[in-house]
Amino acid sequence: MTKPRVAFFSFSSCEGCQLVVLTIEEQLLELVNLIDIVSFREAMSEKSEDYDIAFVEGSITRTSEIERIKKIRDTAKVVIALGACATIGGINSLKNQFEMDKVKEIVYGKMANDYETIPTRPIEAVIKVDYWIQGCPIDKDEFVEVTKAILLGKKPRIPDYPVCVECQMRENVCLFEKGIVCMGPVTRAGCKAICPTYNDGCTGCRGLIDDPNLSSHKNLLSEHGLTVDEAISQYMLFGGNSKEKYE
Repeated sequence: MTKPRVAFFSFSSCEGCQLVVLTIEEQLLELVNLIDIVSFREAMSEKSEDYDIAFVEGSITRTSEIERIKKIRDTAKVVIALGACATIGGINSLKNQFEMDKVKEIVYGKMANDYETIPTRPIEAVIKVDYWIQGCPIDKDEFVEVTKAILLGKKPRIPDYPVCVECQMRENVCLFEKGIVCMGPVTRAGCKAICPTYNDGCTGCRGLIDDPNLSSHKNLLSEHGLTVDEAISQYMLFGGNSKEKYE
């Protein structure tokens, strides 16, 4: 039986999610028995233009990337958006708050005209995406679970409940009680509530759940003397493309 040919691709990102894949150790060896990895810049020098499944990390931030991502879509039978940059735009979306010429001037100074940039977009704004693995970085257990489900032809179990549920399961004290802004009530779970567990407010790196109770979250903010603007500023760190969903 021929194993599915798998390729990993990078667009505008830190490639941290691909590094997470390399840390799954024994589970990675199990996956290698099920797939044939033909391109993975972080792990091998060989590469191929013939693949069935494409894991894509990074957001679209240049016009030249549009043609490349479309070529990947035309080649792959399955495309998986890997991590916050690919799924919701990620930290790269911070630049969307400014004019692009201003962004280039701030970053490149006198060399601004030598570089191209466009407003950041997740890859599904350009191509059809089949599956998503959220997070910054991704959760390695979720990566394994989603990948195995896809290989078995099953629909991956992606949580559609908020991070608050995982906080409760870990018996965490709610950060709102400490006066800390947290996007947990509206952010998709699956991270094991790692940030709140270590006393850091959730900043929404996994994106909003499908039907977030935004009015309830706004009321919760108000009850604790926090403002919607503070919450939006937190969410803008990763989800600048989704600001209008929260307002």
